[in-house]
Amino acid sequence: MKAPAMPDAFSPRKKNIARHFATADDYDQHAKIQQQVCHDLLNNIVYTQQKSVLEIGAGTGQMTRLLAANIKSQHWVINELCAERTAILQSILPTANILIGDAESIQLSVDSNLLDSSLIVSANAVQWFDNPLNLIKQSARYLQAGGQLLFNTFTPDNFLQIKQLTGQGLHYPTISEWQSELKEAGFEKIELSTQRFDVSFTTPYAVLKHMKLTGVSTNRTQEQSSNRQPFIWNKSSLKQFEQDYWQQFSALDQEGQSCVNLTYDVLLVSAFKAEIHER
Repeated sequence: MKAPAMPDAFSPRKKNIARHFATADDYDQHAKIQQQVCHDLLNNIVYTQQKSVLEIGAGTGQMTRLLAANIKSQHWVINELCAERTAILQSILPTANILIGDAESIQLSVDSNLLDSSLIVSANAVQWFDNPLNLIKQSARYLQAGGQLLFNTFTPDNFLQIKQLTGQGLHYPTISEWQSELKEAGFEKIELSTQRFDVSFTTPYAVLKHMKLTGVSTNRTQEQSSNRQPFIWNKSSLKQFEQDYWQQFSALDQEGQSCVNLTYDVLLVSAFKAEIHER
């Protein structure tokens, strides 16, 4: 299969991420936690009637489908990094403007009603930003006064087992950093909540397979801890990884069988752009 072409404007890291997700054809089948997060986000949307909705990082359309079925809006804008997802996203929301590009650098045009969104929502995407906190200032620019910003990301405890054993993992801002950024950008009614999921697998190798099937690479799209040597996967390191995983993170599943856990630590954020009050 020929590798998908990436726009020249994408950084090497973003091209790599796009390729991973472009070929994650079984994502929806294995991304059960991500699907649960989408439902949680939907339940936190305050108004079902919207003027203009902007979704950032739509991916396979898990959140897009829920929005299409439950939210009414005059205008829809769906952003996604992978051009290969255009057709499926357009089929979910035929009237939507599908905006392919890097959400961190994409410019929204004034004449397409994108600078006055009443709702900006993003599911399972912000952690892939080079600077996730930039989402806050971007959203403040594109939201109308009183508009809602709703997204999820993950805490520094996400995939803690992988980080501990390999030293690899994405950088996740802390809750206090998100809180500070939101206040500084003029948001109010700020709500941040966390939820932990310990997902069990029969073997450590099954953990790695799960991560690959959900588009996550443990050695190419993630950042390397600065105080550790690069983790190289080979026969020896894989064997050591499996031994260490069993030793440090073994558990019993609901049937009392031996298993290992992988931790998802989800952060859900809801905030509103401050209203402009005339004096």
